Amino acid sequence: MKAIDIMTRDVITVDMDTRLPDVQVLMHSHGFHHLPVVDHGTLAGIISDRDLLRLVSPFIGKVNEQPRDTDTLNRAAHQIMTRQPITVKADTDIRDVVNWMLKTGISCVPVIDDQNQLIGIITWRDLIAHAKFADPEAS
Repeated sequence: MKAIDIMTRDVITVDMDTRLPDVQVLMHSHGFHHLPVVDHGTLAGIISDRDLLRLVSPFIGKVNEQPRDTDTLNRAAHQIMTRQPITVKADTDIRDVVNWMLKTGISCVPVIDDQNQLIGIITWRDLIAHAKFADPEAS
């Protein structure tokens, strides 16, 4: 099985200058944990829910909110994204994808073409959904 066989094809992305409130809304409304960042269609980076948790102040909307807390929302995607994320090609064997994810501790891998254009994404949920398990009764 290859990456193209299990990847999600219609990937929702954000541009480099998308502001954090818009990133948060997209991630929350779709239940995403990762959001690719593109620059003219080319993969530039990826934002994870952990990036948002680390950077966005927990005091926003609270009685003790300060101006410095709301300043975190003025950041653009390119300011918080992970640059040069680990990627795979469409013809990458799924075993290699799993090994990369386990070795590096990441939970998603963007799938790109030869021009670094984003064509899909594979998450741990995709891997679980397509996992083939040996029948214990067959042994």
